[in-house]
Amino acid sequence: MSSIDRRTELYDELRYKRQRLNRLLPSTLNPPFVLLSPMLILFAVFLAFPIFFTLVLSFFVYQGVSAEPLLGINLGLVYITIPQVLDLQFVGLQHFERMLSDSVLHQSLFNTVYLFAVLIPTMVIIPLGLAIALNSALIRFRNTFRSLLLIPTAANTIAYSVVFVAIVAEGGLADSLFVLIGIDPIAWLQNGFWSRNLIAFMSVWRWTGYNMIIFLAGLQTISGSLYEAAEIDGATRLQKFRYITIPQLRPVLLFIIVTSTISIFKKFAEPQILISSGAPLEETRTIVYYIYQVAFQNLELGYGSALTVLLVVIVSVISLMQFRVGD
Repeated sequence: MSSIDRRTELYDELRYKRQRLNRLLPSTLNPPFVLLSPMLILFAVFLAFPIFFTLVLSFFVYQGVSAEPLLGINLGLVYITIPQVLDLQFVGLQHFERMLSDSVLHQSLFNTVYLFAVLIPTMVIIPLGLAIALNSALIRFRNTFRSLLLIPTAANTIAYSVVFVAIVAEGGLADSLFVLIGIDPIAWLQNGFWSRNLIAFMSVWRWTGYNMIIFLAGLQTISGSLYEAAEIDGATRLQKFRYITIPQLRPVLLFIIVTSTISIFKKFAEPQILISSGAPLEETRTIVYYIYQVAFQNLELGYGSALTVLLVVIVSVISLMQFRVGD
């Protein structure tokens, strides 16, 4: 028997044993499932269970657990404690009925929707214009400008919020510049309108570079032959932008709009920093900040969970509408 025949025989034997082992093992122990099991476990523990637990808590009055455990079990090197639930009472849909008359919730939703209405057009138009400009071969030092515009994206949210508060504080850099050019200083942190718009301005400063890079990547995938054919047909720049650029960028536009929507409805750090610095609470508080107050300051975890469910429903409905329009 030649060495080639011997290797072929060994290969067939190993393949037979592997097939037999796969038949004997349950389907859950097959290699693909085994390789995915760590990620599936992490998903179940840190995502699926919290979502389910939040949904369940929205139907209960729940104030957390006591600092003193209900039961302690000493296992030698390990000491296991069973927490004592402070107050757990089923209330059905009362939390959702409470939302209808909760004026603080209504104001928080208004503030969040205001940011949504201001930021979505701004976070699309400005980055798209910058991307078109930096995609042109006529612009020198394009890579330098791209890098500079991306720097804010790497900034820590708390850090840049504190810096902006210092700039617009009474007697700060903004006031000094206004006085220098003969304009009365603006009470950024004392006026609710300006506080809301300051949150919007910080968000634009933070995410313009990121959205610009996404748009730039989309622009560079558009075939130049489309523009050449349109130019031969006598199309103007506006017509080429309307009938070539926008349709080709539709998936990118949808991505930017959906991710920006989620980011806006999750606003927490910027309002928190402004409120702690003296900004009006009613005009600056977002829905996520209100959930934080209800759940972790007032310890109304049941109502906080119901508000979280409401937020998820709102964002899901808006995102589905955006997908429907985008298609």
